[in-house]
Amino acid sequence: MRFLFVLGSFLILASCINTPEQIKDNSSQDLMNSNQIDLTAAYKHRTLNNPSAFIPSQCYTKTINSKGNVHNPCYTCHTNSQRPNYIDDVDLQLGYDFAEDARTNPWNNLFKDRSDKVASITNEQIEEYIQQSNYFDDSGNIILQSRIKNIPKTWDFNGNGQWDGFVPDLWYNFDEEGFDHDHSGQYSGWRSFAYYPFPGTFWPANGSTDDVIIRLPESMRQDSKGQFNLDIYKVNLAIVEAMLREESIAIDPVDESRLGSIDIDKDGTIGIANQVTYDWAPREKRFMWYVGKANQLQKNNQIHLAAGLYPEGTEFIHTVRYIDFDDNDEVTLSNRIKELRYARKYAGLNYSRLRDLADGEFKEKHDFPNRLKVVQGNHEVGVSNGQGWIYSAFIEDTKGELRPQTYEELVFCAGCHGGIGANRDGIFSFHRRLGKDEFQQGWYHWSQKSIKGLEDPYRKDGHREYTLYLQTNKAGDEFRANIEIMSRFFNSSGELENEMLASMQQDISQLLWPSMERAMELNKAYKVIVDEQSFIYGRDATIAPPENVHRKIKESQETGVTEPVLISRIVQ
Repeated sequence: MRFLFVLGSFLILASCINTPEQIKDNSSQDLMNSNQIDLTAAYKHRTLNNPSAFIPSQCYTKTINSKGNVHNPCYTCHTNSQRPNYIDDVDLQLGYDFAEDARTNPWNNLFKDRSDKVASITNEQIEEYIQQSNYFDDSGNIILQSRIKNIPKTWDFNGNGQWDGFVPDLWYNFDEEGFDHDHSGQYSGWRSFAYYPFPGTFWPANGSTDDVIIRLPESMRQDSKGQFNLDIYKVNLAIVEAMLREESIAIDPVDESRLGSIDIDKDGTIGIANQVTYDWAPREKRFMWYVGKANQLQKNNQIHLAAGLYPEGTEFIHTVRYIDFDDNDEVTLSNRIKELRYARKYAGLNYSRLRDLADGEFKEKHDFPNRLKVVQGNHEVGVSNGQGWIYSAFIEDTKGELRPQTYEELVFCAGCHGGIGANRDGIFSFHRRLGKDEFQQGWYHWSQKSIKGLEDPYRKDGHREYTLYLQTNKAGDEFRANIEIMSRFFNSSGELENEMLASMQQDISQLLWPSMERAMELNKAYKVIVDEQSFIYGRDATIAPPENVHRKIKESQETGVTEPVLISRIVQ
């Protein structure tokens, strides 16, 4: 089933989020081979060299090996969805359902041998590079804030002389509860959380470290009089988490009388609550309510609460970084940022509207199987996933400084956040947050504590999350190119080493972390892509071309998978 990108009646500004002027045929091999893009033209015209840029490179994985054995990495993204995500795409585990123009693999960077260029970069050079911050200047100020004040002309999509997109305001100054503070010590609203990394590509072992930080709208941080109130903010965050996980969430003891006398633990009294109790069934007249100023907005239908959905105004920052090591040789985030990604929910779509969009997408796929979707948006304000979210991002330029991603570079990000079965309201991380028994009850940044020592979590179906991935994919990445994981966890016959598996189940860093040698090689490989500025041809930090990648897909080609793996949430 194809991704959803129908904007509907919730479009904020048609003048800012509109249809690309033109789409280029990706058969233009001269341009594809040159790996050169004209950023000025790309910022102005929003052309697509790859019309199917929303389909990631991992979807071209060969699932059948030379011996006829079947590997299934597809289940992590394509699965039976949970309402109100009505994009049930479990069928994509069974077959490559590509439109005709997408059957030729457009991710040319996968087929490059970067060995010589990687070898020309010394460990000292790459270490010095990744340890330099491109987010803060020497005075601790956010570089992009000053650049945006004097906006480069090419960045100004609508020509109004100002930047209309996201202005980074995260200070990475986290306290013992994960809250971020600015230079003056004031709360910025951002709160960091630790989470179980999504299986596959986003493991450090496969090329990048990352972090995710959430911020709810200002009204959810305020009391009924409009004043900032930390207790109210923490409770509203717990309510949002309860709605996303559809289960009760433990909190620090809080006096419900100070929350507007709202019975958040649903024990029938107004007293001291130790949890937000999930009990939401509107058809049975069982409701849940935000606290503080947001409570009145909810009652006035200005902000909404529903299972599986974030409230309007929710924001996320997601940085993708190089792999660095601390003094204890533990993997840590590099100071240099590869990508600064941002998401904001600008409109609330109810279940009925989301269902209509999913049905419309299914019908279009049936009626026009070879029609590719058009993603609305531009590099300045971001692109829409058609379900109420805007996604924008910055990425390294040739000097390693952060620049806005072009329209095509953003289309790459929009696909997975729009229409696959695995995400929750367009987001992958928050419902995978660590629970109350972990460090700082899961509210911390990876710079405060690493993943070392975390156990392989159980899914609700009884399987362990990362063990299942190894068993199902029989590899540590989609391309089965991570030889280090293969040698650690599999014997010469391709069977899992039980002793190593048991050890990993007690400490997932043994699987998710690369050796220092591999990390440096992956860092160098990505730096080559930065030097080329060839992101539209792929961002995978590969050194040699992976063998298990299709160059072309046949019509109705099957994956060889016969028994799909179904979704199951992590038990906290």
